[in-house]
Amino acid sequence: MMIEIDFSSDEAIYIQLTNQIIMGIATSRLQEGDTLPSVRQLADTVGINMHTVNKAYSLLRQEGFVTIDRRRGAVISIDVNKRKALEELKQNLMVALAKGCCKSVSREEVHQLIDEIFDEYDENR
Repeated sequence: MMIEIDFSSDEAIYIQLTNQIIMGIATSRLQEGDTLPSVRQLADTVGINMHTVNKAYSLLRQEGFVTIDRRRGAVISIDVNKRKALEELKQNLMVALAKGCCKSVSREEVHQLIDEIFDEYDENR
């Protein structure tokens, strides 16, 4: 698993880490049952604090992307609650679309962008 942190970004490091793991799942680079590196191992590899990795893993657990097992550590385990996932997606999209509207992004441009993203995910499955 390749993690790249942009230390100059305004986005918190734990959020970058969380998002990259979610993208790994969406593009099938990470599969159900895969074990993520230990907190210490990932922190050393990426060059970040262990507490930052722990915070990202906790968020992934809360959002239903991993389970934490005492022996195996963080394991990819997708929560199949589609209704909950759709509600979370709706909330995130509302903010993203509001930002786009403020920048005069059209409905057609949004649809095209969504199609491009779905095509990318379909290619990797």
